[in-house]
Amino acid sequence: MMELNLSRVDYLQSGITSQKNMKLLPMGKKDQSNKSAYPTEDMELLDCDFAKAPNKAKSNKGTQNIAVGDHNGVVQVFGIKKGEPVSVFKTLPSQKIMRLELGGPSGGTKDRIFVSAGSVVKGFSKKGKQFLDFNTNLTEPIQAMFVEGPNLFLCGNYVYNHYADCQDKNYFLSADKINDVITLPVDKSDCITPVLACHDRVLRVLKDSELLYEVEVPGPPQVLCLYGNDGGEEGDEVLYGTTDGKVGLLQLSRTSPAHRWELLNDKRSGGVLSLDNYDITGDGVLDLLVGRDDGLVEVYGYDETDEPVLRYSHQCSESITSIQGGVVATPGYDEVVCCTYAGWILSLTTEPQHKSTGPGQEIQVDAMVYSKIQLLKNEIEELQKQVMTEREKYHITAQSDKAISAVPHFNINDKFLLNREDASYTLSLEVQMAIDNVLLQSDVPIDLLDVEKNSAVVSYSAINPEEGNFLLATYRCQANTTRLELKIRSIEGQYGTLQVYVTPRIEPKTCQLRQYKIKPLSLHQRTHTFDENRPYNILKLTGNFSMAEMHSWVSFCLPELPDRTPPGDSATFHFISTFLDTMLECTYRRGEAIFRSDNISTVSILKDVLTKEATKKQMRLDITYDINDYSVPHTLNLIHPKLEEQLLLAKKVQLIDGLKELQVHENDVNYLSPEYQQILADADKLKAEYKKQPCHLERLYGMITDLYIDKFKFKGQNVKSKVPTLLEVLDNYDLPNLIDFFESSA
Repeated sequence: MMELNLSRVDYLQSGITSQKNMKLLPMGKKDQSNKSAYPTEDMELLDCDFAKAPNKAKSNKGTQNIAVGDHNGVVQVFGIKKGEPVSVFKTLPSQKIMRLELGGPSGGTKDRIFVSAGSVVKGFSKKGKQFLDFNTNLTEPIQAMFVEGPNLFLCGNYVYNHYADCQDKNYFLSADKINDVITLPVDKSDCITPVLACHDRVLRVLKDSELLYEVEVPGPPQVLCLYGNDGGEEGDEVLYGTTDGKVGLLQLSRTSPAHRWELLNDKRSGGVLSLDNYDITGDGVLDLLVGRDDGLVEVYGYDETDEPVLRYSHQCSESITSIQGGVVATPGYDEVVCCTYAGWILSLTTEPQHKSTGPGQEIQVDAMVYSKIQLLKNEIEELQKQVMTEREKYHITAQSDKAISAVPHFNINDKFLLNREDASYTLSLEVQMAIDNVLLQSDVPIDLLDVEKNSAVVSYSAINPEEGNFLLATYRCQANTTRLELKIRSIEGQYGTLQVYVTPRIEPKTCQLRQYKIKPLSLHQRTHTFDENRPYNILKLTGNFSMAEMHSWVSFCLPELPDRTPPGDSATFHFISTFLDTMLECTYRRGEAIFRSDNISTVSILKDVLTKEATKKQMRLDITYDINDYSVPHTLNLIHPKLEEQLLLAKKVQLIDGLKELQVHENDVNYLSPEYQQILADADKLKAEYKKQPCHLERLYGMITDLYIDKFKFKGQNVKSKVPTLLEVLDNYDLPNLIDFFESSA
């Protein structure tokens, strides 16, 4: 395996960027005519034929320019000369730019810059000449865009539109939110085949305005990319990255899809925001470049079986919104160019950043680099003086009689995502400046789990559950921390709001509030498979409710559902519990809703919450249910391996202190059983694992207790007085005895 050594170089900082807002322009070619294709400087902007826009740039001598658009509405293109950024053009601030794509003639060089802002698409030549200002009049702001020849593929949250030469051609309404869009290469197929990455864990392949087929992927797809930048030999291979950190390759033929490979996120890295293909290792085979929302940059090569193998990784402090491979600073030296959320354009380059004076001697920084460092130090000193001066002016102004309070504005990039691997929520907060502290307050019981890469110090304050306050915690961040990641686990059946107050290191002190709903069935995740062979309990609701009302109630109970009511006369959604692997089916239409689950507690929670929501609207519901007695042993069997594992872990952790004390007093502990010797050897690992799962055993006990109470509640019996006996059975846990207790209590 070839060793890959890359050095980080920071180029400049733009404004805040969205996903896919940075591209490398292709290397230019000499313009023989050196004449503009524009007749005059003040000609009107074109509304069509944008693939035929002018290309008159001269050669950039083997390096590429960088195009970036930011939330200030600024589009800029710059190159790197002698290590310094040199601007090619820069537009004035305007509406926030959501996407930046490159386009050009089909099969030709893609050196035209297209940006989307609101419902408008603008096009620029690589020298800054604007040739397109196309107002699509879409009802939703453009969130995703792809350009192929004269075709524009635009997506709002739920609506897909295809424009050919700026003429509306095709339209599709997605059942869930659209995160990204691409199309298979037109020059390798006889028709246009768009692919939508939708938040319900599905890629939707279209033909014109019709759905060709759907393919499920292992997580909500966040970004799409053509394999090898051209879709492979057949032009139908697509790479995808998911919000939970998985990467995969699909072959999307005209009739059916085929999964080629999938990269699992075993290390629980961040979600994938950007993908690219570039031969950074120089072995003649394109490598896979991955940028994640936790700042991790990865380079994957391919082995003999075309499976990806990790070759290099680099950790940044900010999420990577765009990643591209190319040659930017010095001809002959490949680079991985990244753009972060805060707008930093940085490079991981193969060019050595230090020079050696000879074998065996210390590395010396050359005169040019030393001079640059001194220049930067002088600039920093000047900026610090300006900051002190302005701060003094502000304090004087603030104390005057004519003082006007001005609250500084700052942006927060936040995500609240459910992880199936450990049945917890990851809350990530990213701010454009350093974070001072983060305060968490919750009106429902939740647990805060340890995060290894979190360097903040947490402190807990006194709470009063009687006042609806179950959590008060403060995270104090170290200097220059711009991104904070937290892990939270909730209890199903208890729902409310988690409030997060984010305070950055700015003057005057200010904070922003973010609120996150903890839903009644918060640990359930969308799935597209349903096992019909399980023993299901059925809950049926009938009443004078509309489909939209029932959808809003179900959305209140369950995560990962679309905001808008699904099209059609009825809707069906499937869920799986990330904690217990039980399943739930929700089917509803106007006046009728049917829920099926192999967990009685799930049905009980739905019944209670939906009844409460209907009562708020003074709506009468007729409720019927069919309880399957076989579902209880089935659920207990699903809990059994998790409970057994936690009991064994707790037992081992309890023995560690005694065994270590024995080890101190005894020089030789070989007389101990192999089991005890193994516990001593794995002591640190066992303690760390136990620490990662606080209250895990209590949660399992609580679920079994709820299952016991809910089973008899549907039979009209109150068995809360028997709960202490149940806990005694659990303390001497044995699955057959537990099942017997459930059945004998009837």
